[in-house]
Amino acid sequence: MMAAPPITLGIDLGTTSVKAALLRAAPDDPSGFAVLASCARAARAEAAVESAVAGPQGREQDVSRILQALHECLAALPRPQLRSVVGIGVSGQMHGVVFWKTGQGCKWTEGGVTPVFEPRAVSHLVTWQDGRCSSEFLASLPQPKSHLSVATGFGCATIFWLLKYRPEFLKSYDAAGTIHDYVVAMLCGLPRPLMSDQNAASWGYFNTQSQSWNVETLRSSGFPVHLLPDIAEPGSVAGRTSHMWFEIPKGTQVGVALGDLQASVYSCMAQRTDAVLNISTSVQLAASMPSGFQPAQTPDPTAPVAYFPYFDRTYLGVAASLNGGNVLATFVHMLVQWMADLGLEVEESTVYSRMIQAAVQQRDTHLTITPTVLGERHLPDQLASVTRISSSDLSLGHVTRALCRGIVQNLHSMLPIQQLQEWGVERVMGSGSALSRNDVLKQEVQRAFPLPMSFGQDVDAAVGAALVMLRRHLNQKES
Repeated sequence: MMAAPPITLGIDLGTTSVKAALLRAAPDDPSGFAVLASCARAARAEAAVESAVAGPQGREQDVSRILQALHECLAALPRPQLRSVVGIGVSGQMHGVVFWKTGQGCKWTEGGVTPVFEPRAVSHLVTWQDGRCSSEFLASLPQPKSHLSVATGFGCATIFWLLKYRPEFLKSYDAAGTIHDYVVAMLCGLPRPLMSDQNAASWGYFNTQSQSWNVETLRSSGFPVHLLPDIAEPGSVAGRTSHMWFEIPKGTQVGVALGDLQASVYSCMAQRTDAVLNISTSVQLAASMPSGFQPAQTPDPTAPVAYFPYFDRTYLGVAASLNGGNVLATFVHMLVQWMADLGLEVEESTVYSRMIQAAVQQRDTHLTITPTVLGERHLPDQLASVTRISSSDLSLGHVTRALCRGIVQNLHSMLPIQQLQEWGVERVMGSGSALSRNDVLKQEVQRAFPLPMSFGQDVDAAVGAALVMLRRHLNQKES
């Protein structure tokens, strides 16, 4: 009798939601897989900023709420299949930083249906959206020995800020990582956090060629280098689960945490000639660089395209815009607020579906919206604007159509189709929650990037993380 095909679990800890997916290998196709079940839960983790000095630009999330959403996700997956899981892949929102005390980062509670871990000596997560590091502050930092520049919301920039404005806060902790590094460390009971080069590069002050932190540069500026995690290869195993967890056996392999962008690309990119467009809270358009490609070793903070480490020492060329689904959410929130000011109550979900319906009907508009309410990493001081306003273009359909077009056009200005074609891109694979639910964005993507196109699901990063572990398991069996 043939053994049942292996099953892996993928987890993605996103900015607004947590997702999980169970994958099973196709019995007759070594590269094929089926998604057995998936689940998404809103994180609702936004938290009051722990430092008044950070001001209104601060963006933090409550780790216990993220874990609660994760546990709700796993509780919704079928138990018999969780029992058969042979590997767990984890991805999540890059750039951010969370601090904890070694050995006291979590407490496993055995009381309920299944053992779960709850945060103990853990800080808030300071996310990639955090804006406390001003352009002046960033200019005062040492020059990184890396091809990637440092922006506000990057882990090392945040630590430098805390070092200057809240040094006593840093003394409370002796470990740090992204939120997904934290989850992997807690699942496996790791004495020190492990980090893939994908997440290390997203923190800044990491050299992808030497695979090492800029320790000397950082140390000479008084940076607490003991907080920097050890580096591991993406796709490698970080450890094994220290407890049974939602029926997943104790001792199950857990992969080193991956960047959500890289995991999404891994699940969507069938050929090297595919580009992957992900629109969720923010937007990324990524294409594979040829084997052997090495980025220039000096950072260019004004360049709209950055080169992120992928797998097997290859790179992705990436336009990463800060303005995506979050801009639509800001617009919806504004409309709801206006209605409330007029004495009318309306649900955000109702507004969202009505405005998309109106824009689907409104195929074109002269109204032009530059949607950069959050600036961009290469243009941190840029704001949004609305131009070409005429009395005939003021309906909800016109404004929503212009806003969706603006999000896509902004991305196209960072990475035009001509550049994609020069890189050999022949097809665009769309993914992400904001894109999968919004037909207007899909139409605008097809208008700006007239290439063959297909649209995936909004659990792509979780699928990618599971797929990395599934292929690793199958390769181990073969060898």
